[in-house]
Amino acid sequence: MTDTRIDPPLVGPERESLRAWLDWHRGTLEHKCAGLTDEQLRLQAAVPSRLSLLGLVRHLAEVERTWFRRVFAGEAVPLVWSADGDFQAAYDATDASVDEAWAAWRSEVSRAREIEAAAESLDVTGHQAKWGEDVSLRWILVHMIEEYARHNGHADIVREAVDGVTGE
Repeated sequence: MTDTRIDPPLVGPERESLRAWLDWHRGTLEHKCAGLTDEQLRLQAAVPSRLSLLGLVRHLAEVERTWFRRVFAGEAVPLVWSADGDFQAAYDATDASVDEAWAAWRSEVSRAREIEAAAESLDVTGHQAKWGEDVSLRWILVHMIEEYARHNGHADIVREAVDGVTGE
């Protein structure tokens, strides 16, 4: 399995560093899922957990969509896999289409990159209606790095359970 991730710079401007770390963690999710069959991607880590790599891909598509499109850009788009705003719905990938999940995730990552790049500064804010608070692009980027880091830890566990592969 070839690792195509680009290591973040050790020294650099804040925005470049944040972008690089977020992209590295995005790449880690793809790396954890690389080379597996559709069925392996659907395998759950442990009973009674329903967590699967495909469920993580679907969930992170929802997270990308929410923070960049809904919160920061103010787009009135629903979640991909839940009409009633249930983020947990994305985790259930039992009968999910692998191609559809990857297409949604890649589309949301692409749109998130466009939105972030168009912002004039990291201090620009979006509105998180759920909290009734404004949040800066800086906060969103750091939060997204944290989201990917946490879920890539889950991906480590699931991938090891699927075929024994471990590591970054």
